[in-house]
Amino acid sequence: MKAISIEAFGGPEVCRLTDAAEPRPAAGEVTVRLAYAGINFIDIYMRNGTYARSDTYQTPLPMTIGMEGAGTVTALGEGVSEPAIGDRVGFCLVRGSYAEAINVPAWKAVPIPDAVPLSVAAAVMLQGSTAHYLSHSAFPLGPGHTCLIHAGAGGVGQLLIQLAKARGARVLTTVGNEDKASIAKRCGADETILYRQADFREEVLRHTDGRGVDVVYDSVGRDTIHHSIRSLKKRGMCILFGASSGVVPSIEPIELAEAGSVFFTRPHLADYMRDVEEIRSRSNDLFRLIASGGLHVAIDREFQLADACEAHVYLEAGRSRGKLLLRTEGRSG
Repeated sequence: MKAISIEAFGGPEVCRLTDAAEPRPAAGEVTVRLAYAGINFIDIYMRNGTYARSDTYQTPLPMTIGMEGAGTVTALGEGVSEPAIGDRVGFCLVRGSYAEAINVPAWKAVPIPDAVPLSVAAAVMLQGSTAHYLSHSAFPLGPGHTCLIHAGAGGVGQLLIQLAKARGARVLTTVGNEDKASIAKRCGADETILYRQADFREEVLRHTDGRGVDVVYDSVGRDTIHHSIRSLKKRGMCILFGASSGVVPSIEPIELAEAGSVFFTRPHLADYMRDVEEIRSRSNDLFRLIASGGLHVAIDREFQLADACEAHVYLEAGRSRGKLLLRTEGRSG
């Protein structure tokens, strides 16, 4: 089969289309013939070495990258009775999805309802679960809360805006231009801030009568984090969950005190997907909303498997207006 593998950490050019052995499931696993793999910033962090020392997201070289996908079960390992051969399943946080097939722990393979296309399932497993845990668990939003969401026109940003609004929160979001502002507004954002034209902290304070927001969801990192902390109300929470502008090297504890005794956390999605019950609860919630029309999943572009390098360049350049996917059904190479 074909797969995208890397032999060293580096830029997009280290991605190579290779021939790999067809997977055989071990005990407790299922083999999934993939239709789509999701493209995410976590793939970039694994490719460039950001997670080289991570115990949660291990990156042994050489490796096939990709952490999310959807397809059809073709084989069962010993002890597996569910899902069954022929079932459509989605998964995330299993490394190796930039390939035509993958072995997935059965407990991480989520049944996909008939009403949800495979492309949409692949698009929502990781980013949707991220938006879900941010809005439901890391800081459970509700009526009366105001949040700031960075990168509101991105894949996670669009989903997070919609989930925040569904929970009754007021949403402020930063975007790079008017086109992206329109996307965020269509998702339900109450206020959009063009961060290249205005100081977003000043705008947040203006929109909140000087109080600040209850929570900041920051996926940008180095370029925004200090202003994010200063955009909070007293005892608010800053959640750093990405680093599209670069890794944040440190936060001084006194900075949190001076900002109003605020809280800071840098979570991993894996810690909010601990077992089959938590995974199924999040995915079923997302699939229900999608099927009912309560959650729109924007797919920006589909790339062929062989074009994974191009896809990473596109994502890192900030050009995406939603989810990026790789088509993996034996149509590359």
